[in-house]
Amino acid sequence: MMSDLLSIPEPVTRLKNLLLTGPPGCGKTTVLKRVAEHLADLQLAGFLTVEVREHGQRVGFEAIGLRGRRAILAHVRIRSPLAVGRYGVEPGRLVPLIDEELVRPPGTVDAYLIDEIGKMECHCPQFIEAIHRLLKGTVPLVATIALRGGGLIAEVKKRPDAQVVDVTQANRQALPGQIAAWVKQNADRANIF
Repeated sequence: MMSDLLSIPEPVTRLKNLLLTGPPGCGKTTVLKRVAEHLADLQLAGFLTVEVREHGQRVGFEAIGLRGRRAILAHVRIRSPLAVGRYGVEPGRLVPLIDEELVRPPGTVDAYLIDEIGKMECHCPQFIEAIHRLLKGTVPLVATIALRGGGLIAEVKKRPDAQVVDVTQANRQALPGQIAAWVKQNADRANIF
């Protein structure tokens, strides 16, 4: 895994998927949010994941689409046979957000930003299908990804067209600008073809 984007080999034409990883709390979501701010002049699609808190305690996770649609990913009060830790997961809740953000007509998106490819999201077959399609497509994808995990998580990290970047305290301030520059370079290249 690379610690910063300056080590991406040139030419970067084969790399169109950028994956941000690291332990919980390292700043992956914050980096992706700042990337979105840097790219406000582009057509972006995707979502950010935030904690749901009640009385100062984390009780779940919510995905918020870049167009504003919200979906509870997991919650302590969800009773489901699917769970990640103490959080019940209902994969169907994510489908409307996937349909709005990740299933877009060609030419309407310059880059996809997804937070995150993680265990909760991977319970949703439509999410897995969308990720496979976006990874193979021509539009740049920047996604946060769980540090550990099998299945889709491990598969995505092994792709030859993906660069995995560790988010650390040392690089998280510089990453948003570097990633935004990388996205713009790759979005321009994708629009040529």
